[in-house]
Amino acid sequence: MLWLIVLLGYLLGSIPAAYIAGRLVKGKDIRQMGDGNVGAANAFRQLGARVGIGVFFIDAGKGALAIFIAQSASLPQIAILLTGVGAVVGHNWPIFLGFRGGKGFSTTIGVLIAVITQPMLILAGPTLVALFTKRNTAIAGCVMFIPLPLACWWLGVPGTLIAYGMTLPCLAGFTNFSRKRRAVSTSGTGTA
Repeated sequence: MLWLIVLLGYLLGSIPAAYIAGRLVKGKDIRQMGDGNVGAANAFRQLGARVGIGVFFIDAGKGALAIFIAQSASLPQIAILLTGVGAVVGHNWPIFLGFRGGKGFSTTIGVLIAVITQPMLILAGPTLVALFTKRNTAIAGCVMFIPLPLACWWLGVPGTLIAYGMTLPCLAGFTNFSRKRRAVSTSGTGTA
């Protein structure tokens, strides 16, 4: 049962909202547009603000839904947290798109809102201000995720969940870093 729920989390995360939106809105593959990322930020830039915001909520909803399903199955906490990881891994490496997906920030936000709701909601305000003033998702992500452990500690969140709130954004950051590094090395091979 445990691994079936974790697998379900992965499959939920694998639903490629930006890809589907690209096909529906422009009849194009979002992987061939902008930075090629199958996520909300690329959808926002390439398909418009309304579509990008919709993709964000769907991607975040995948993460939250995975957690809620695991919680409703009365699984132990470790299994619930693994289900959240599964959703982020599914978003980043979706089985439905040949394991080429997004960076996982939106899905991470959904998972963390479901797991550590109060600290995430407290940081949502400053994050939105940073996003709208700087128009940069990396800066907004820093505003949300860097102070998150401190907000959790201040609110008395258990240490396991504080560590989870630090680790899951690192997975998304690692994915982003490795893809940018790969893109730079690939573009560099053509020039000599």
